[in-house]
Amino acid sequence: MRPPSFWQNPAAAPGWQALALAPLSALYAAGTARRVKRAPVFSPKVPVVSVGNLNVGGTGKTPTVIALTELLAGRDVHIVSRGYGGRAPGPLKVDLARHTAEDVGDEPLLLAAFAPTWVSPDRAAGVALAEDAGAKIILLDDAHQNPAVPKALSLVVVDAQRGFGNGRVLPAGPLREPVAAGLARADMVLSIGDAAAQSAFEQAWGSAIHVPRLTGALELLPTGMDWNGQDVLAFAGIGHPEKFFQTVRATGANLLRAEALDDHQPLTDALMKRLEIEAAALGAQLVTTEKDAVRLPPSFRQKVLALPVRLKLNEPEVLTDRLAQLTA
Repeated sequence: MRPPSFWQNPAAAPGWQALALAPLSALYAAGTARRVKRAPVFSPKVPVVSVGNLNVGGTGKTPTVIALTELLAGRDVHIVSRGYGGRAPGPLKVDLARHTAEDVGDEPLLLAAFAPTWVSPDRAAGVALAEDAGAKIILLDDAHQNPAVPKALSLVVVDAQRGFGNGRVLPAGPLREPVAAGLARADMVLSIGDAAAQSAFEQAWGSAIHVPRLTGALELLPTGMDWNGQDVLAFAGIGHPEKFFQTVRATGANLLRAEALDDHQPLTDALMKRLEIEAAALGAQLVTTEKDAVRLPPSFRQKVLALPVRLKLNEPEVLTDRLAQLTA
């Protein structure tokens, strides 16, 4: 399900839809405000770094968590994730040899390739298990609005191109809580996008940010594949699939067809067979995201190529220094 277009209206001109939904937004914001004030239920002896957002949908949290595991290499870092879309109740440690995306969700399955990853809707229970297993620092994925565990560092990630949308809370806008309330609990903000998007974000939202702001961009990970001139049919079930299609075009590939799926949408055999037939008719290669690739049916894993991206931080030393302080 694609987000409504009025969510991206300028904050000064939200549109009649947002105004009509304002009472519901007030109720949602009040519920979030009550939740975040709850006392922690577990205090670990190791630092917890929260990677969260204010927006619903994709902002770049997963690439950010991957980048943090690389900055923390050799420091016994573990990841705790809610495991959205997984059927296993948790808490449990992701086993790449045994678990599938249907079991634990696509994001934990991807993250487990970089660091020990725990799936736990109960964040406190997941953090406790990670600590017992020897974690010296824990990355808590998508938990900015979850107060169950104290955070040594709260990093809010935002898509620089979309910013905070119209600045309104669900359902009138794309936010889980008001910008001022959410950023009051943040230690740093990371905006992800190219130079033009960063400039627009600064103009629209710079005055609302009173903590250090880092910037970065997603870059294609070289795989040795020459995409220039390659005919492709691309599909993506992520928060903002159009960003992936922009990445495909940037490789020089001929994007003959782009199939935007819902975030975390199951890649059923029927869906994949349809895409395979369409790609064959076009003479195109099937291409998807790294996150979607872990949800592919086994029979399609050799037929679809993934385009992996990695976050390149423009100020890595700021984050490296802060992480070093936490693990000293």
